[in-house]
Amino acid sequence: MACGVPDEYHNGVTLEELLVQYESKLRELQVGLIDARFHNTVAAVVFAASAVLFLTLSLYAVRQQLSFLWPSLSLPVAAASARRCRRYRQSRNRMSRLQGFYGRAVQRIQGNWARNGADGSEFCDSAHAYARDLNVFGEGSLYELLCTVRTAIGQRGLAEYLLTSPPLDEIRARQDAIRELKERAALREEVALLGKFEFLQAGWETFDEWLHSPALSVSTPLRVVALITSTALVCLVLTGFATSLVPWGTLAIWMVPILAFHAAIGIFFHGRVTRLLNRLHPVSVEAQVLRQGLRLLEDQRFQSIKLRGLSQRVRNSSQSMRKLERLLNGLNERNKPWFYGPSLALLVGTQLWMAIEAWRAEHGADLRIWLDAWAEFEALNALAAYAYENPENTFPEFTSGEATFEAEDLGNPLLPRSSCIGNDIELNGSLRFYLLSGSNMSGKSTLLRTIGLNAVLAFAGAPVRARSLRLARLSIWASLSVVDSLLDGKSKFLAEVDRLRQTLEAAQGDTPVLFLVDEIFSGTNSRDGRIAAEAVVRTLVNRGAIGALSTHDIALSEIAAEGELRGVNVHMGSRGGGDPMDFDYRLKQGVTDETNALAIRENGGGAGLAAGRWIGRKHCCVQTGAIGPSTVRAIAHSRDASASRLSACSISWRRIASSTGPASFQVSTQRRTNSRSSILRLSLSISAGSRTPLRAFASPRRLRSI
Repeated sequence: MACGVPDEYHNGVTLEELLVQYESKLRELQVGLIDARFHNTVAAVVFAASAVLFLTLSLYAVRQQLSFLWPSLSLPVAAASARRCRRYRQSRNRMSRLQGFYGRAVQRIQGNWARNGADGSEFCDSAHAYARDLNVFGEGSLYELLCTVRTAIGQRGLAEYLLTSPPLDEIRARQDAIRELKERAALREEVALLGKFEFLQAGWETFDEWLHSPALSVSTPLRVVALITSTALVCLVLTGFATSLVPWGTLAIWMVPILAFHAAIGIFFHGRVTRLLNRLHPVSVEAQVLRQGLRLLEDQRFQSIKLRGLSQRVRNSSQSMRKLERLLNGLNERNKPWFYGPSLALLVGTQLWMAIEAWRAEHGADLRIWLDAWAEFEALNALAAYAYENPENTFPEFTSGEATFEAEDLGNPLLPRSSCIGNDIELNGSLRFYLLSGSNMSGKSTLLRTIGLNAVLAFAGAPVRARSLRLARLSIWASLSVVDSLLDGKSKFLAEVDRLRQTLEAAQGDTPVLFLVDEIFSGTNSRDGRIAAEAVVRTLVNRGAIGALSTHDIALSEIAAEGELRGVNVHMGSRGGGDPMDFDYRLKQGVTDETNALAIRENGGGAGLAAGRWIGRKHCCVQTGAIGPSTVRAIAHSRDASASRLSACSISWRRIASSTGPASFQVSTQRRTNSRSSILRLSLSISAGSRTPLRAFASPRRLRSI
């Protein structure tokens, strides 16, 4: 059964109906934007006309041709028009943001979501047990599919949900929370509209760096004295302007000592205040988004235990954040030209610094709790959006006890619904592992990632792409994308061995391991690989692990034949109609008897040079074969060629078979000479609309088709 067949919602809404709703919402927003632009234009014209009328009437009033009462009549009209302009601009901004919000939702439903959102690459740790191997992060990843959070704090929260396997009670609590949030589309709109502008973010690092910066203690008496002296200075200045009873000379006797005291305090704390301003500038920008989000979370009335706990953890947080926001806004106003001079005289910067440090001392620990709560809420809200937009997905059932992963019609959540094929998986105490064989491109690696990604979704509390899934709490370990590293001095084989060693160590823990290994020990010979693979599998099984391994080496199928290991041979391949490239992506029993490498070669593949032979003539030779839309490198060896002859090389070519699309060639050369020969390297770059078979011959003087 294909995974993309839409089932019905609990409320009777199908996926197609949901898509219609989203597209209808987009049309409404487009009409609203046009209407808001029109009214904004009308209000702007009225404001401009009122301003012109005010200036004209004021001119006549100055000439004493009219009363000054007449110009004032246009002021209320101008003020009302200005308010309307502001209101319509805000409305346009709101609708424009919602238009983007629903536009991305439509892309997710249609399967066009990749490369259009945050991919979480900053959270990908190559040393993690499965993040890199299962495409949890990166372009077209699970994270990019799920990430509908508003803030960078929420992005971190979602990443943590996808990287950990919490206790079963926590997973079930997350499921209840996601079920409750699933139908609250209006709440998701409110979260998307947090902040004055969409580009405003609330970053975890921004607040974390400030909270972990060295604390600076400020004595309370100093804060009180600074406030009293600043107030006294303001009163003295106002007295000087308001009355002539006290001359400025007398006031100066009091003002000069205060100014001197302020100057001394300002100079003493100047360095600290400057460093604080550098740290707090991003905080001041992002505090508004966080404060609005915390207020939104405070005001909600939830039913699930998880959500009620999060709401309780942020109780009264918005009031405290509002106070911090005002202090930060004061710092920003202090730096404006019109207020900078008075702020120096009144010691505004230093006093705000003292107040902010006092706020951090009082609420710093609480702020960390608020950040954690908001991160979790946004993660749950994003997973609820995924559940809402994928009605065919189901919430998995969790069981305690031995390692279990039993799924019916399990599909890959990253594949489009139309092309996703489901398979039944059964891994438990009776059947410990699959040994998966199959020809190239038959879907072996995709199946391993399908198992892993659905496990990741399940442990995050989200629904999975399956008709049903029953599993225990597992520790996921994958080896699908291990690579060599020059920096670490590791070959690909050594990196794979290291990952398997970590998997074996993890299997000794209290949580059973789910292992997923692609092309196990492919970097060694068949005999050694067979022995090593059996040793690894035997150890994992003896330690209570379950999992799946894929291989091209048929000799490894003997491992599953060992009865005490409780494994089974399965394979993936073609439909059986004679075309080895016609895959059905179905899991079948037994060992594969198919190969398709030659078929890939004959079709040109996607990797460029599919097959080739060496043709020699006059000490020169070049590899020939079918050429795909990629780079083909031909190495011409010549014993007597020189650079001057090489520079005279030219290319002529002809198509051997019909093809659509133009083809173009470029030649670059490298020459290396030793005492015995001169080696010429010709690099042919081809760009073609389709596979273009080509046979070519290279000589020191020319390259011609044959």
